[in-house]
Parts: sequence; structure tokens; C-alpha cells
Amino acid sequence: MSRLLIKNKDIAVPGEIMAEGMDYLPGPGTYRDEDKIRAGCVGLVTIDGRAIKLIPLAGRYMPKRGDTIIGRVKEILISGWLLDIDSAYPAMLSMKDGSSEYIARGSDLTQYYTFGDYLVCKIINVTTQKLVDVTMKGPGLRKLYGGRIIKINTHKVPRVIGKKGSMVSMVKQATGSKIIVGQNGVTWIQNDDPKMELLTVDTIYKIAAEAHISGLTDRIKEFLEKKTGKKIQSAGSGE
Repeated sequence: MSRLLIKNKDIAVPGEIMAEGMDYLPGPGTYRDEDKIRAGCVGLVTIDGRAIKLIPLAGRYMPKRGDTIIGRVKEILISGWLLDIDSAYPAMLSMKDGSSEYIARGSDLTQYYTFGDYLVCKIINVTTQKLVDVTMKGPGLRKLYGGRIIKINTHKVPRVIGKKGSMVSMVKQATGSKIIVGQNGVTWIQNDDPKMELLTVDTIYKIAAEAHISGLTDRIKEFLEKKTGKKIQSAGSGE
């Protein structure tokens, strides 16, 4: 007889038995051990029909093709730029993908991007050896100026953004900040009002810290209303 030993949105630890019997299926972050399903990492439990999944609460970003991320220029090579993308693997931005305009071989690449610059870029290829290629050609892809950079766990990014961008839109509306959340967890925040910029930082960290607790959208809305003293329209559920 099969039985479920955990509940949706529980926190599971590695090796913990989550279900017994063959009626349940191991999803991402879990594995089968004879007739049991065990947790493979520290994570947030998601039960989807018969499948049991874990959203990891820790771990570095694993690059995926199509992700829009924020990277920092760490090296300038003859053929392009090497970016730190807050992963175990760096990313390569070649001259041909570095700009919509033609960059001639031998050009001074620092005229485009130099050491320490933060770039919003898109992953166009990840090889089996984890060589990552990115591009700056596409809507919204650009060099960032001013503001501040913070980092959150990459697994918390979906909660910070919210369904159809609802959570981040609510924070933007409340604070007037510009916010770009990279899929790698690197986040850019800019506001001419230092107090609002700091409130935005605190709010993003709060969302990430409480991502696993139900009622997140209402809680963040109440937090922002208290801090700003104004009524905030929720753009939809971020649950």
C-alpha cells in the first residue's frame, strides 16, 4: 500500500523518505530507493499529481539555453569577453555576438565592454562540456549603468518574478525602481531615490527568504504598503 509521508510546500532534506510504494513517481530532485522515494537535496516539496518534485533551496546556477542572465566582464580576450555569470562555469561573449554593429578584428574591445561591466545577455548555447555562449543581440539585452547589483538563490528567481511577472511588477509599482532579475539570480536595481532603492533591495531579499511560505504575495503587498504608506494594486497572484 502506497503512502505519502510529506505535504506540499514542506522542506525535505537529503535522504528523507518522502513516499512509500509504487503509486508515486520520483520527479526532479528526488530518487527511488526500492519502494521508497527519497529527497536528493534540501528543497521545497511540490506534489504534482503522482509526481513528487523538489525545488532546491541551495546550489549554484546551472546555465540553460534561452536563459536571460546578468554577467560581469572578468576577462577581455582577442575574440571577445569572458563573463562571470555566478555559476561554476563562465560564459563567452564573442565579437560577433557582442553588438548589433560590426566589430572588426583587432578593435579595442574595451570601447564596448570593459572589466567589471555588468551585461544583460542571453544564453544561446551550452555544450556537453558546459561551455556557455551568450549574445547581446536581442530585445532588452544591454550594458547596465548605475544602480546596484544583488544576488539571490537562482532557485528563488521564479518567486521573485511571480506568475507573468506579477511579483516584480508589484515591487516596481510600489517603489518606482527599475529591476532586472537574471535567471542566474543576479539582480539589478536602480532608483534615483536612495531610500526607495534600499527598500527594493530589502523587498527582493524578503521575497527570496520567504519564497517557501504560503501567502507570499499578500505578505509582500502588506510589507510594501506599510513601508511606503500608499495603497498598492496587486498585479495578480505570485503564489
